[in-house]
Amino acid sequence: MAKAKKPVVKKVAVSKPEPVKAASHTEKFIRKFAGVVVSNKNDKTVVVLVETVKMHPKYQKRYTVSRRYKVHDEKNQYKEGDKVSFIPCRPLSRDKRWRVLYN
Repeated sequence: MAKAKKPVVKKVAVSKPEPVKAASHTEKFIRKFAGVVVSNKNDKTVVVLVETVKMHPKYQKRYTVSRRYKVHDEKNQYKEGDKVSFIPCRPLSRDKRWRVLYN
């Protein structure tokens, strides 16, 4: 018996889309929160209330979860009611592990 020839497969060049590049390597992975300052009584510290909307896994109902973060404010410039963005940093005290992003 003669051997069957393998079918000829043509390779087609497909261009892949380029990945989106972040401004720096670490910006891609850093968590960033935004909230409202509820207290600025401590020196170089503000307490920020962050509200997130979650979905219940079984009942599919949306509900809000609020959490308070102690955030380092080096310049003491934020007052109650101000909107603030903040990112994680090294531990600065027992409760403070966040710092304000200054715009």
